[in-house]
This record gives sequence, structure tokens and C-alpha cells, in this order.
Amino acid sequence: MAFRLLGSSFPSHITTGRSCWESKKYTHNYYSSGSLVTKALLNKNEKLSKEYNLKTSLKHKSRDIFERGSTITTCEKHDEKKYLMNVTQSSHEAEPHSKTIFNSIIHALDAFRKFSRFYSFMALIVGSFSSSLLAVNNLSELSPTFFNGYLQYIVAHFFMHMYIVGVNQLADLEIDKINKPYLPLASGDFSFRNGVIIVTSFLLTSFGVGWMMGSKPLLWALFGSFFFMSAYSVDLPLLRWKKSTILSVMANIFSMLISFNFGPFFHMKTVLNKAAIFPRSLVFATAVMGIFYGIIMLAKDIPDIEGDKKAGLQTLPVRLGPKKVFWLCVCLLEMAYGVAIMIGASSPFLWSKIFVVLSHAIMGLFVWYRASLVDLSSTDSLQAFYMVIFKLVYAENILMLFVR
Repeated sequence: MAFRLLGSSFPSHITTGRSCWESKKYTHNYYSSGSLVTKALLNKNEKLSKEYNLKTSLKHKSRDIFERGSTITTCEKHDEKKYLMNVTQSSHEAEPHSKTIFNSIIHALDAFRKFSRFYSFMALIVGSFSSSLLAVNNLSELSPTFFNGYLQYIVAHFFMHMYIVGVNQLADLEIDKINKPYLPLASGDFSFRNGVIIVTSFLLTSFGVGWMMGSKPLLWALFGSFFFMSAYSVDLPLLRWKKSTILSVMANIFSMLISFNFGPFFHMKTVLNKAAIFPRSLVFATAVMGIFYGIIMLAKDIPDIEGDKKAGLQTLPVRLGPKKVFWLCVCLLEMAYGVAIMIGASSPFLWSKIFVVLSHAIMGLFVWYRASLVDLSSTDSLQAFYMVIFKLVYAENILMLFVR
């Protein structure tokens, strides 16, 4: 009964509504009045209350610090991100501009390469240099005067070469849109007006350089190339020889013989102040290389049948078909090598006889083998064989130096 009264008289607000100090004071009074709660339990409650208050205080402080730190960190990260975005944006703005300029330069150079047809100019370099060497009797004549004279010739003919390929592309603009759409005039990279300006500038520059050199053979070679290739390309009365197979072949043979062989030979004789005497090698060049130059003109038209038909040009491949003309070109090549073998066999020099005969026999076998690999239904395959013929011209212009 006494315990029940004691329990009912125990206040319920000791651990809930009072502060730590009031709770302690009340507990001490109650303990003094004879409570049965042990002192150890009271000490435990006091300890737990202190720990709770300490944890709560630390928690609030750490939260404030974290929130301030996170705010600073977030601001710093935002500023850093904004800076990186600005740098990246500025670099991206500068990068496309530089790339655009670089790509424009590359595109312009590539268009000029396609316009210039450098494989044909390389044949001119090899042929004219070999013919210039024919004007030299001994190695002592390979002086700065010789190389300066050759440089005069090739510079003037470079501009004439650019005129020839340019005027042909202007005249065949509609045809090239079908046969060679990658050419700059046909593709629209060069406008027709700009093409006319470029071609005219090259022509005037070529004759200007030839005039300044003061070499009559050089001027005659330039005029011969200009006349025959203009007559071949330009669509004017009595011109446009491209419409006739015979006239087109003749124009190409005469133009290339003049610029590749006769022109450089007589020009170098003039530069070296020597009498012009026809060596055996030049006779070989006239006979054999003339056949090669005619073959180039025939083979050139084989991949271009589609465009020539639509333009109304009755070229030999249009009339006879690509297969017959292709094998005609192969047979003419073999005939040219046969002529070269006969000329070489008649040489009084044994070393020249053996070298010329053996080298041309090997070349003849190579041509037959390469021709057997051509797919006559493929324009790319026919075009590749046409490029092989140009490589054969390179080689033949070198081999003629060994004819004695």
C-alpha cells in the first residue's frame, strides 16, 4: 500500500517537460525523501541527457558548416564550368574557321590538279628532256647553259600545256559532264567565265615566255602545239578536228612530235650554238613515238563513248565499238615495238642492238599480258589501260636514248 502511494505520487514530467538542471534538482529532492530508485539509475539518466544535448549541438554545427561549404563548392564548380564552357565555345568558334580556310585551300589545289592533267605534262617532261639530251654529243656539254635552256623550254611549254588542256575542257564542257564529271569546269568548281580567263592567261604567258627567250625553235614549237590542238578542240568553221578520226589522230601526232621531240632538240641545238643534224635516235623517235602518239588519241576515246554519242561525235570507238578499237590499239602498240626491234637490230653497236631488242621484246610481252586483264565492259578498266599507255610513252622516250 505504501509502494502504491509512492508510485502514484511520482511526477510524470521529470524526463519530458523540464530542463536538465530542474530534473536533477527534483530528482535529488525526491531521492532525499526516501525514493526506492537507485542512485545508479539517476546517474545514467543524467549522462544520457548530456550526451543527447552534445550530439544535438554538434549535429547543428556540422550541418551549418556543410551547407556553407557545399554552397562555396557549388559556386566554385559553377564558375569553373562556366569558364570551361566559354573556353570550349571560343575554341569551337575558331576551329571551324581555320578548318574552313584549310579545306578551301585543299579543295582549290585538288581542282587545279584535275584541271591540269599532270600525267600528260609528265610525259612532256620526260620526252622533251630525252630529246634535249640527243642534242648533246658528250657529257661535258651538260653544263648550266644546257639546263638553263631546258628550263626555258619546259616553263614555256607548261603554260602551253595548261592552255591545251583548258581549251579542250571549255570546248567539251557538255560532254565532260557525262564522261568526266569530276573535272572542275564540268563539276562547277570553275565557272565558264573564269575558265576562259585562265586559259587565255596561260596562252599569253606561254608566248610571252617564248618571246623573251629569243629562241626561234621554241616559238615554232609553241605555235605548232597551239595550232594543232586548237584546231582539234575549238568548234569553229574548218576546225573542231575532233569530229574526224583521221584529223584528230594527225593533230595529236604532229602536236606531240613537235613539243616532245623536234622542238626541244632544235631548241637545245640553238642554245648550245651547234649545227642541227638528225641523229639516228631522232629518226627512231619520229617513227616509233609517232605511232604511240596516235594510239594515245585512239585509246582516249574508248572510255568516252557515252558522252561522244550524245554529242553526235562519230569517233572510231562510236562507229566500231570499244572492243575492236581496243584491240586495234594493242596491235598498233605491238607493231611499234616491232619497228623498234628492227631499228635496234640494225644498229652497228652490239650493246645498243642487244639492249634495244631485248627491252622492246619484254615491253611487247607486257602489253599483251596487260591487255588480257582489261574488262572491256568497265570504263574504269579501260581508263586504267589508257594510263598504262602513258607510262609506256614515258619508258619509250627514255629507251630511245640507247638507240645508236
